[in-house]
Amino acid sequence: MNKPITIALSKGRIFKDTLPLLKAAGIEPLDDPEKSRKLILDTSIDTVKLVIIRATDVPTYVQHGAADVGVAGKDVLMEHGGQGLYEMLDLKIANCKLMVAGFADRPLPKEKLRVATKFVNCARKYFAQQGRQVDIIKLYGSMELAPIVDLSDCIVDVVDTGNTLRANGLEPLEHMADISSRLIVNKASMKLKHDEIQTLLSQMKAAVDQGNG
Repeated sequence: MNKPITIALSKGRIFKDTLPLLKAAGIEPLDDPEKSRKLILDTSIDTVKLVIIRATDVPTYVQHGAADVGVAGKDVLMEHGGQGLYEMLDLKIANCKLMVAGFADRPLPKEKLRVATKFVNCARKYFAQQGRQVDIIKLYGSMELAPIVDLSDCIVDVVDTGNTLRANGLEPLEHMADISSRLIVNKASMKLKHDEIQTLLSQMKAAVDQGNG
């Protein structure tokens, strides 16, 4: 790789699950983001840097060219809208589901459903497609609390095991989308750094196909 490539990643599960795929492309971070205070990490390839940002900011950095490449959950991409970037590869990591959840023994109201979520755009689109009127209440955390204290009738959130829902007396009610992490590329970078990014893509795709994710 000759032209420098910046890859946007978020801490936690996505970072850990992406490491083996990057390693297959010969890219290994020289610092652990969980221990280092650095926001830009050097890697084993001089021309490749990793920027560590919030998961929800990854598409924005890639869209505006602050990062050439990024790894983002499909839920984040659906909420963002995907402007200014290409969704190139399903990495088949960090798998979960986007669900409507609520109380199993309480049918959801037919009129003016109150929905608590941070996935405002996803929720609005989902319910609009069904012709259901909703009042969206934007929250940033502890979604499960909203129905319990009667702030909402249900929530829209990503569900992995469902243990947190069940611990709070809630159940998944409607399946909205299967979620996994995707490799995204800035549209301008795809032209200007085509060979370098194409090499990275093919190496990571080979690793995904071999089940290294």
